[in-house]
Amino acid sequence: MAGSKTAFNCGSIAGGHDARTEKDVSGSQHMAKVESRAREPPVPFHKVNNESSIIALAVSEARLFAGTQSGEILVWSLDTYERLRSIKAHHRSVLSLYVSNAQGLLFSSAGDAIVNVWCTHSLNRLYSIYSTYDVGDLFCVAYSASLKTVYLGAQNTSIQVRLLSRWYNLEDKDNRPTLDLTRHPIIRNHAFFDSKGPGGTPTPRLAATSEPCSGDGQYLEIDKEDIVQYAHNGYTYCMLLAGGFEGHALEDEILISGGGDGTIKIWSLKEASGAISRLKTLESGDDSVLALVLDDTLLYSGRLNGDINVWDLETDQLVRRIEAHTADVLTLCICHGSLFSGSADGVVKQFTSRYECMHEWQAHDHLVLASIMTVHREKRIFVTGGNDNCIAIWDVGDNSNEAQKFTARDNGEEITHYELLNSLSQLVALRTVSSKPEYAQDCRRGASWLKNLLKEFGADTDMFSTAGNSNPVVFARFKVSSTRRKPAKTILFYGHYDVVPAEDKQQLWVSDPFMMHGMNGYLYGRGVSDNKGPVLAAIYAVAELVTEKRLNSDVVFLIEGEEECGSRGFEETVRRNKDKIGVIDWILLANSYWLDDDIPCLTYGLRGVVHATVEVTSHRTNLHSGVDGSLRINEAMKDLISILAILSDSDGTIQIPRFYDSVLPLTRDEDRSYTAISKALVSRDPNRGDVRHLAEQLKGRWREPSMTIHRITSSGPTGSSVIPHTATATLSVRLVPRQTTSTIQAALKETLRAAFAKLRTTNELIISIDHTAEPWLGVKTNKIFQVLEEAVVDVWGPVGHQRRGSVPAAKPKSNTTAKTTPGTSASLTNGSDHHSQATTDSPTSPVSPYEPQTPIKQSWKPLFIREGGSIPAVRFLEQEFEAPAAHLPCGQASDKAHLDNERLRLSNLYKSKEIFKRVFCDLPLR
Repeated sequence: MAGSKTAFNCGSIAGGHDARTEKDVSGSQHMAKVESRAREPPVPFHKVNNESSIIALAVSEARLFAGTQSGEILVWSLDTYERLRSIKAHHRSVLSLYVSNAQGLLFSSAGDAIVNVWCTHSLNRLYSIYSTYDVGDLFCVAYSASLKTVYLGAQNTSIQVRLLSRWYNLEDKDNRPTLDLTRHPIIRNHAFFDSKGPGGTPTPRLAATSEPCSGDGQYLEIDKEDIVQYAHNGYTYCMLLAGGFEGHALEDEILISGGGDGTIKIWSLKEASGAISRLKTLESGDDSVLALVLDDTLLYSGRLNGDINVWDLETDQLVRRIEAHTADVLTLCICHGSLFSGSADGVVKQFTSRYECMHEWQAHDHLVLASIMTVHREKRIFVTGGNDNCIAIWDVGDNSNEAQKFTARDNGEEITHYELLNSLSQLVALRTVSSKPEYAQDCRRGASWLKNLLKEFGADTDMFSTAGNSNPVVFARFKVSSTRRKPAKTILFYGHYDVVPAEDKQQLWVSDPFMMHGMNGYLYGRGVSDNKGPVLAAIYAVAELVTEKRLNSDVVFLIEGEEECGSRGFEETVRRNKDKIGVIDWILLANSYWLDDDIPCLTYGLRGVVHATVEVTSHRTNLHSGVDGSLRINEAMKDLISILAILSDSDGTIQIPRFYDSVLPLTRDEDRSYTAISKALVSRDPNRGDVRHLAEQLKGRWREPSMTIHRITSSGPTGSSVIPHTATATLSVRLVPRQTTSTIQAALKETLRAAFAKLRTTNELIISIDHTAEPWLGVKTNKIFQVLEEAVVDVWGPVGHQRRGSVPAAKPKSNTTAKTTPGTSASLTNGSDHHSQATTDSPTSPVSPYEPQTPIKQSWKPLFIREGGSIPAVRFLEQEFEAPAAHLPCGQASDKAHLDNERLRLSNLYKSKEIFKRVFCDLPLR
C-alpha cells in the first residue's frame, strides 16, 4: 500500500508509484544463479515487530516508513533497521503511504479522511489536506511532482484532486484565505455517526480534539470542483501515476485507478490544474481491483478472487489471467521482470516473466497487507507487512546458497554492509565450539573460512598449527598501500573464532543459535558479539582501506580458536612463529562490551584469572550413608568443603596468606574516574542507585581480586544416600594488575595443602590448574588510545537524549541495615526494548507531530573503563612484542554473550567497522 520513486514498481489497495522515475538496477552485475538457489524461496534476513498491524509501506533513500492500524507512522533506518521515530500521525488507521523523493515528501492517507504531508528528513508535518464532504476512508494517495498535485482515492467512490503548485512560496503564506476548521473531518458532525437517535438526541461523542486548530503544518481544503464523484461504482482502492508511451496516444502523464466495481480506469491530467478526465475503462468481471502495478506497458491488477490480470496498455487488451492465489490479492510488486504478489492468507508468490510461479512461501501468519521493492546499497530487498504486526525484509537478490562464495573485486569497487552481513551469517553457521570435541571439524572449517576470506581481500595468509588437538591460529598480513611510502609500523589485531556451546535444549533462543537472525535492529546468533562480529568488522575495515588504497601501515591478524578454553597452545604457537609475525608497534582487540546500552567505551584494564580444579578422593568405593556412615569414615565431600571454607571469610575477603600484598593502592585520580563513570550512568537512569554505591561496586568488579567456586560434583548417583568416594570443585581466582598467575597459583596450592594436612584424613588431595590469564592494565595516555578516542567521538557523534517526562522518577529507597545489592552487568543494561541513545539517528519515540521534536544532543567522549573478565592473550602479546595494547568494546551490555539469545546491534557492528577503519588509517600517521 505504498509508493516511492526509489523503489521498484509496486501497488496495492492503498497506493502506487510514479512509474516513470523508477530506478532500474540491472541484475547483470551479479553472478549467475546457482540452480539450487533458484529453487529456494527468498530468505528473511531481518524482521521488525510492532504492536499493531502494518497496513502501508514506503521507502525513501535511507528510511523505511510503515503505516499502522493504530494511526502511527513508524520510521526505521534501512541501514540498521533501528526504529528512529514513531509519529501519531492520524486518528485512525493509516491506509496508504507515498514518497516523493524528488521533493522529500511523504504522503499518508487514513481512515480519518485526512491526507497529511511530511518532510522525509525532519518528519515534521507540512500540510494536512481534507475534503468538506464525508468521503470515508482514504484508501490510496498519489502525487504528481511535475504538476504538484495530489490525488486521493476514497471510500465514497470519488477521486479528489488538490493542486499544490504554490506550496513552497512561503512569502504568500499569510495571503491565503483563512479556512473554516469547523468543516474539518475531526470537528464536523458526521452524517451517519452523529445523526440523532430516538428522542432527537445524537450519540455522545468524545471531546473534540484540538488537533485541527493547533500544531505545525498548513491546512488545505479540496475544492468542490476538484472532486470527481463516482469515479468508480465502488470504493477507489488503488491508484498509480505513469508516464506516457512513446508513439502511443498516451504520451502524457496519466493516472490509473482500480475500484470495487472491478474496473480499471485511465485518466488524463491537465497541466494547468492537474484535473483528471477519463480516457478509457478496462473491464474484466466484477471482482474488486485491490492492487495495481505497472511494468513498462504491462499493467497488473490484483483481484478479490485471487487472480492477477495482465493488461497491455498499448492495445488495451487483457493478455493474461493468472490464477495466482486462493485468497484475495492485496499487494503487488515487480522487479526485473519478476512479479511478486501477496494475498489474504499470508502467502507471497514470485512469478517469472512467463508467469510461472518461481517461489511460494508463507510470509506472514495472516494477511499480507503491504509490500514494496527497493535497492539499498546495491542490494535488492523486498519488504512485506501484515496483520501479524510484523515487517519482514527479504533477500531477493541473486546470491549463491553455497557455504561461501567470493567474487573478484575490481579496484575501487565499494564493499557493502550486506557483504559484511553475509559473511557474518556464514561464519555464525559454522559451529566453532572449542570445548566440545564433536565440533572439532567445524572449528577447522571456521579457520579455513577466515583464511580464505582474508586471502580474497588481498592478505598474505597462513594457518599456524597448535600443540595437541587444539584449533589452529589464523594468520594474515595486509601490506601498506603501494601508492604510499611504506612506514615502519605494524598494527596487530587479535581475536578469536571459537564460541561457547549453544545447544538450546530448553528452546530459549528466538531462533536457531547457529543461523543468524535479524530482528528489531539486532543480529541474533552464537558468536555474533563474542567474537565473530567484531573480528569481521576489523577485517572489512582493512579490506575497505585496501580497496581505497588508504592503508597506511601493515596490519597483522592473529585469530585463534581456543580463547573460550583459556587459549590453549596460543602462546607456544606465537613464539614459534614470531619471526613470521614480525615486529609489532600496536596491539588492538575487541572482545568486550559497553558498560550499559548507551555510552561507547574504551577498555584499558582486565583482571587476570587462575582456573583450578580441586579434587578429594578416597581409596574406598562409594558407600551407603545408612549402612556405612560413621565418624570413623573420612568422607571426601566433608574434606573438600572444609578446605574450601578457609579460602575466604564471611565478607568474601580471600584468606590466602599475602594475597593482597601486590594489589595497587587506589589513587585520587582513579577514585575520581570511578565517580565520574557512575555519575554518567546514573544520570541516564536514576534507578541504578546511588552514585557512591555504584562507584564502589565498579571498583569491586574491576580493580579488586575475587574468588568464585563454580560447582561441586561427586561420584555416585545424584540425590542418593551415597557417601561419594570422590568430590570435585572447580574454582577461579580473579587477579588484578601487579598480581601474577605464577605467584597466586602457588599460594593457592600451598594454602589448600596446608589446610588439608590439618584434617589428618586418609583421603588424597589433587589440585590441577586448568588455565590462567595474566591481568592487564593499559596506559590511557598512549597514542593508540588517543586515536581510538577521537575515532569513537567522530564516528558515534553526539549522544541524543530522549525527552523525559515532567514527573521526576522516584528516588531509590535506601536501606542502611541490609547489605546493599551489588551492581551487575545485567542491572546496567536497559533491557531488550530499550532505544539506545547512541544511535545513527537519535530516536524521539513516541512523539506527536503537532509539537516538533528537536533532540537534545551533547557530545560525549567514550568512558574509559576496566573489565572484570579475563583475556589470556592480551598481556602475553604486550610482553612478547613489547607493544602497547588497546581494547575497543564493540557490543552493548545487553548483548548476552555466552548466554541464550546472544546478539549484536547492527549500529554497533557498522560503527565498530568505521572506528577500526579510522584507527588503521590514522594511527600510523601520528
